[in-house]
Amino acid sequence: KYAENMYYFSELALTLNAPESGTAPTDSRQRPDQRLMENGRWDEANAEKQRLEEKQRLSRKRREAEAARASEDGTPCDPYKPLWFERRKDPVTQELAHVYKGGYWESKEKQDWSLCPDIF
Repeated sequence: KYAENMYYFSELALTLNAPESGTAPTDSRQRPDQRLMENGRWDEANAEKQRLEEKQRLSRKRREAEAARASEDGTPCDPYKPLWFERRKDPVTQELAHVYKGGYWESKEKQDWSLCPDIF
């Protein structure tokens, strides 16, 4: 019902992006530009998207600069690592894959998101 007002998404597709309380602050459902868009505030959503993209660019440049300095100094530099996944060889396909290493559900239970970066 009223599918034309919901971009003809199925009910399942619409619920996949529904906000959920208690999730990590990095959960994509909390993207402020997305929320603005879903509320029909297009101009604000576009401006917010631009802000987020610039923030991501600056973060990447900062990581690249740190890696370059570490390379010049000969000091170790930890590259970006996902919080709850690690890259391992899949035992079946023998291909590299990101495999859940734990920690998310424990953080969610405690509502301790102190390890999460400020991405929004």
